[in-house]
Amino acid sequence: MPATVTLLIEPLAADDLTSDLESTFREVDASAPALRVGELSTQRGDGIFETLAVVNGHAQEAEPHLQRLRNSAAICELPEPNLAQWHAAIERATAALPAEGEFAMKLVLSRGVEHGPAPTAWLSAAPAADFSAPRERGIRAVTLDRGLAHDAAATAPWLLLGAKTLSYATNMAALREAKRRGADDAIFVSSDGFVMEGPTSSVILRHGDEYSTPAPSGAILHGTTQLSLFEHLGELGHRTAYRDIPAAELASADAIWLVSSVRLAAGLTELDGAPVPFDAEETRAFNEYLLSPRD
Repeated sequence: MPATVTLLIEPLAADDLTSDLESTFREVDASAPALRVGELSTQRGDGIFETLAVVNGHAQEAEPHLQRLRNSAAICELPEPNLAQWHAAIERATAALPAEGEFAMKLVLSRGVEHGPAPTAWLSAAPAADFSAPRERGIRAVTLDRGLAHDAAATAPWLLLGAKTLSYATNMAALREAKRRGADDAIFVSSDGFVMEGPTSSVILRHGDEYSTPAPSGAILHGTTQLSLFEHLGELGHRTAYRDIPAAELASADAIWLVSSVRLAAGLTELDGAPVPFDAEETRAFNEYLLSPRD
């Protein structure tokens, strides 16, 4: 089986009841040209995306990812995606991948090509990077000023803060800055002093037996992996909380994790040059759960 899959998708209206969904996909060679020069996703970053993991033939958390895609579309005033069509595309691509291993699957919905056609969409899947080292040994991080207040989404909705848009240049710049400072990743802190999120991850802190993450105020992306892990922790009898977390609490945490769909749970060993307690056994248990089939 091929290790990469790319599907071009003819987006259906959300209420389209077309039964032959397979006819709306076209598989193309991942190395072949597929986008037009006038594509607004590449010209302006004008589109949204989701990245989900496929683990041993199972697409992880497909429905939560698609619900977030729909939410991002609403925020960005893009046509509402047809979730049945996207589910079918995910199933088609997953079936075409090897039955063993970890893969990253990206779903993209773009505003389209200037002067049409619009919207445009595609799915691509490829082998995931080897994240065994950050999962097992942890990562170093730095805090970076987000340059926005933690309630900015309410006062400036045009910033699209709660949407997972293709405009990721700032996030990538933050990761480069983290590496310049000798770290692996970053945690954004709001201009008014609250913990936000990582450039590509959600933040979880543990104080005693309580696990907390920043409240989903709209200024941060509500993480699918974080949601799943909190549900799991609740089933185990642990307390979880969504709250505004002052940046000062990072220094007092018993453990800190950055969690995301493909890297999964990476525990911090250092933050801004200071050591952070790293719970290797708990991190291993987190990743064991996150690698199990999840819907």
